[in-house]
Amino acid sequence: MTQVAESRQQRRSRLWIAALALTILVAIIVIPPLVSVNRYKSRIVQAISNSLGRPVHLSKVELRLLPRPGFVITDLTVEEDPSYGAEPVLHANEVTAGIRLFSLWRGRLEISRISVNEASLNLVRAAQGRWNLDTLFRTAAQSRPDGTQAKSVPLPYLEANNSRINIKNGVEKLPYSLVNADLSFWEENPGEWRVRLKGQPARTDVNLDLGDTGIVQLEGRMRRAPELRLMPVHVELEWREAQLGQLSRLMLGSDPGWRGDLTAEMKLDGTADSAQVTTRLSATGVHRAEFAPAVPLDFDANCGFVYHYSARAIEELACNSPLGDGRLLLEGNLPNGGEPSVVLELQRIPAQAILDAVRTVRNEVGAGLEAGGTLSGKLTYDSTAQPQTVQPSNKPVRHVRKAAGKQPPLVAGPLSGSITLDGLRLAGGSLAQPIQIQKAMLEPVSTADGNGQALSGTATIPAGATGPLAFTVRLTLAGYQVSLKGTGTPARLRQIAQAAGLKEAGALNAIAGDAVTLNLMIAGPWLPAPEVLLVESAGTGAAPAPIGFGMPAVASPVPDRLVGTVTLQNANWKTDELATAVQIPQATLHLNGGASIWDPVAFSYGPLKGTARVVIPECDPERICVPTLSVDFPELNSADLQAALLGTEKAGTLLSTVIARLTPSPDHKWPEFQGMLKAASLELGPVTLQSVTADAKVSSNGAELTSMDADLLGGHIHVTGKIESGEKPAYSLEGQFQQVNPAELCRLMEFKCAGKGLDGDGKIELAGYSKNELASSAKGTLHFEWKKGAVAGRIAASPDGVPPALARFDNWSSDAVIGNNAVTLGENHAQLGRRSGSVAATITFGEPPRVSFGTPKSGTPQQKQQ
Repeated sequence: MTQVAESRQQRRSRLWIAALALTILVAIIVIPPLVSVNRYKSRIVQAISNSLGRPVHLSKVELRLLPRPGFVITDLTVEEDPSYGAEPVLHANEVTAGIRLFSLWRGRLEISRISVNEASLNLVRAAQGRWNLDTLFRTAAQSRPDGTQAKSVPLPYLEANNSRINIKNGVEKLPYSLVNADLSFWEENPGEWRVRLKGQPARTDVNLDLGDTGIVQLEGRMRRAPELRLMPVHVELEWREAQLGQLSRLMLGSDPGWRGDLTAEMKLDGTADSAQVTTRLSATGVHRAEFAPAVPLDFDANCGFVYHYSARAIEELACNSPLGDGRLLLEGNLPNGGEPSVVLELQRIPAQAILDAVRTVRNEVGAGLEAGGTLSGKLTYDSTAQPQTVQPSNKPVRHVRKAAGKQPPLVAGPLSGSITLDGLRLAGGSLAQPIQIQKAMLEPVSTADGNGQALSGTATIPAGATGPLAFTVRLTLAGYQVSLKGTGTPARLRQIAQAAGLKEAGALNAIAGDAVTLNLMIAGPWLPAPEVLLVESAGTGAAPAPIGFGMPAVASPVPDRLVGTVTLQNANWKTDELATAVQIPQATLHLNGGASIWDPVAFSYGPLKGTARVVIPECDPERICVPTLSVDFPELNSADLQAALLGTEKAGTLLSTVIARLTPSPDHKWPEFQGMLKAASLELGPVTLQSVTADAKVSSNGAELTSMDADLLGGHIHVTGKIESGEKPAYSLEGQFQQVNPAELCRLMEFKCAGKGLDGDGKIELAGYSKNELASSAKGTLHFEWKKGAVAGRIAASPDGVPPALARFDNWSSDAVIGNNAVTLGENHAQLGRRSGSVAATITFGEPPRVSFGTPKSGTPQQKQQ
């Protein structure tokens, strides 16, 4: 054949191929809309129903030839087996169903692939423990109406994209679901299935940040079995990028406050009823939400066990987790409702790792501390062991000093074994010198209520005094209990308290002196609790013990509780608010899990000497706690009291020198407190008050005298007012007096008087430190009533000069003005019978006060009263 002929033949072949392709394309585009498949709708429904083993409903079917022949189904619903509920097992708005072409040659319509998008799938677990997917996995032949067996219907390739998988327990839909899920399920070989799943865990009854719940991926193989739980399976599950806070909300419905990133891996081989499981759980950056610790917690634990689904039991548990340079090992069996048996082994766990773990939940503990030493030992829990008391060994442990007092009994019971702490050394932080414990041991003892066991250990810690502190710790699953007994210097105890993160350590900040005696106990749950008001024990006011130490739990979360006493001898207390130190011959601090009470406190402050009681209440951190101070003085001088509280300008005294050096600012600031002052006597210039009781509220700018009552010159006086601390202390007072003895009052002014008691009231404002400043600044008003009285004259002079109206009178009432360093009588009436007169008089402040009378006004007859 010539070259021209061959070229012509090739052109004809290309034209035929192009024409055939065009014809097929036109057929694909034109024929499907012209072909109605709705009349085959029942056959399509039956084919899908046979493939899934469930009744199927759909609203519309369209034919599709590309990319492969199939149907586009609208509004597909797959009904549920009535034994699992009434809600459809699957619903999708649009479904693509592929056709097995070879089945058409045999005159059958079989579905090869079902693809859904944005579908809703329900996984249901019945009360008998069966799942609604059981029938889907069974491909046994279906019976014809005549009882013969039909050939098995191959399971189509099932896939779902961007769908939602819901979980139900019987008819109850649980809040857990998997969203944005991609699911593939297919029969790889006859009787062998593969499944692939990827999605985001979600919960419908709480708000979640889905970006932090992580991604779950699953790969699995299954083989045919009569029931789902008996199917041989191989599953690999991975859960990555889960944030602990969101994961807690997902699993528990609440956020307990943990943060960090979690990755979980699991492999399962066997059957769902009995499988060999290996897991790996790793987390990084674990910490509490309230703070960021210096060293966040990382862990990586590998576990293996055999799980029995029907028995809900775990056998041959073996977990291994490295911790620092050491290792934690856990082995045992956990039968459901049976008798668990586990063994925990510690292999040279670094004390620093334990300290870092504690600081992830207690930010205040061990700030800046570094720990040396290791923990090793083995603990066994065997629920079949019978409790039996064992006497402590009389043989002392080398390098461990026994604490004073009776040792708790060891208990041979479910928990046995011991943990040994070797070479503990705590240094840095608040500790000027390290704490060292060469060896200590934790062993099981009975709990306070005798119904359980705790790990208990005792060691001694030198604290700068002649004898050490006895340190005892008890640990349970619920919480801890630590007690301290012994003596130590205030400085060393302050360092230890700060290292332990005790907020009460501030009570020792301003104390120095001889050794302090301690008898303290702190206890609480492992996780910190919110600041709440605690329910006190009925009728006693005592704080309840923490959960796990023999006391019932209260409804509110229980925070740490510090109780006990601190006794001071020959100490001194100094704060920035005080000009000089308060000397404390003896004082006792009572701690009751929140409130702190100093009672009694014997003290001297400058010239002041007395006893006191201070109550520092427990309160919300957002509010200011106002302490209550009660002070009792055998005798008191007002000048000394003013100098102690507000400073003094009296030169040449030690107190004034200290104040001038330490408080150069004229504004003397005081902490807020409220208090009561009692004094057998109070010297107030020329007057001495007896049996004084005063209530006051002190702030940074001064004090409010809410009430003061005292005996004055044979009578009684009641005063209220304010004292403001500024450049000079300013007083604003008002009060009433009753039945003041005129003889004693006049004696102050060197007069001789007689008669019944005086009643009256008045107001006065004055400012300053010295008597002259107070007298010159005084201004106010005064009113008094004096019945059946007489003024005989001056004590050391003739009676001349006393107005006749005052020689004897039935009633003398007067208003007076205080000012210009004196009290000047204003309108007044001295009445004797029907006669009435007025008196002009001025009382000039001084020692003694000087009284001068003006020209007396003549009396005028009064009408007899009816």
